[in-house]
Amino acid sequence: MPVSAFRLFSEELIMSASYARVLRIPHARRTFVTALVGRLSYGIVPLSVMLAVTRASGSYAVAGTVMALFGATVVFLAPARASLIDRHGPRRALVPMLVAYTVLLGLLTAAVWRPGAPAYLLGTLTALAGACVPPLGPTMRTVWSRLAPDRDLRQRAYSLDAVAEELLFVSGPLLVGVLVGAVTPAAGIVVGAALMVTGAVGFVSSPVVRGMAPAGRSGAGGRGGRGRPVLRRIGRPVTAAVAVGVALGVLDLLVMVFAERHHHGGASVAWVLAALSAGSAVGGLLNGAVHWRTSAPVRLALLTAGLGLALLGAGLAPGLGTLTLTMTVAGLFVSPALTTAYLIADEAVADEARTRAGAWVNTAVNAGSTAGTAAAGVLAGRLPVSGCFAVTGAAVVLTALAVAKGARRGRTAEAKGALAAV
Repeated sequence: MPVSAFRLFSEELIMSASYARVLRIPHARRTFVTALVGRLSYGIVPLSVMLAVTRASGSYAVAGTVMALFGATVVFLAPARASLIDRHGPRRALVPMLVAYTVLLGLLTAAVWRPGAPAYLLGTLTALAGACVPPLGPTMRTVWSRLAPDRDLRQRAYSLDAVAEELLFVSGPLLVGVLVGAVTPAAGIVVGAALMVTGAVGFVSSPVVRGMAPAGRSGAGGRGGRGRPVLRRIGRPVTAAVAVGVALGVLDLLVMVFAERHHHGGASVAWVLAALSAGSAVGGLLNGAVHWRTSAPVRLALLTAGLGLALLGAGLAPGLGTLTLTMTVAGLFVSPALTTAYLIADEAVADEARTRAGAWVNTAVNAGSTAGTAAAGVLAGRLPVSGCFAVTGAAVVLTALAVAKGARRGRTAEAKGALAAV
């Protein structure tokens, strides 16, 4: 490698701020850990509800409908819940949500403890519970933006947050498996509720959260504090987040289809998806460790394109081993892309809209994942699995090009504004 190229590479890998420095910020460790305890509930409650409802109703159709209602209220009402955080402050908004969520999960637990509960009751309770889920993830990212005003340090904090969340969603179902093997699935709902109560109470009692006053009173679809509606200001990160979500939703089903068509069992699917998560965790840690010289919007486009190209490569995989390697590579782009999307959204709006902006990105990922799973089901019935990977990869790459085009327009507009101000 030429000396100049080596120097360039070395400069790119300068550590912006150590992860230890992030956790040494006053009150950061306590606030982060308690938020993680509560967020572990996100990985436990949905699967526990699905298993408990299936056992109580004796119907997969009822369980599917109930989980669709739960998922819809969790995902699509997330910006509204985040708006309450921005409007009233974390303590005043989170505590009523926590109380309502806990009570509803308690009623649902009582309803599913024995078979025979009516489907309408189960659907109503789960939908209402989903509407009240405390948004600890978006709120924690808002806290990070307060704790780490330095951009490099905040990027490291967001990366740490994203990797931790990735691990929570992997470990949550494993804990449910242990609980189901030892007791009834309804016990998983109780454990999930207890974790949420413990984490949320610890979170809102943190000194930094106690000191966060309400920042503004704009509504869920209101303004971002800088002259334009929130969603218009964060269009690029939301678009990229949708593409990442679609890719993740497609992969969940396509990996299973690939394994079946190559005569592998369900355990193989778990290993491939674990490789995707591992790659995402490694990518997230590396992303936070690098002092990037490219702008965040350009980086977001490149990371999204990298994910799309990896999916195109997955369509060429001849066997499960190659697919596992390709999924590891694809995972390297997932967490960095989402972290960058959150960072852009946070910087695009004023303080009074930060929680809401992060919630929109989170909603985009979840909505994209749901749409991706549905699309994968349609594609798998009409195309070979290689074609399904190719279509998905191409769609993600095209989205990356659109994000890059938007980034160029944004830079042009900023340059014109700067010239006009001279």
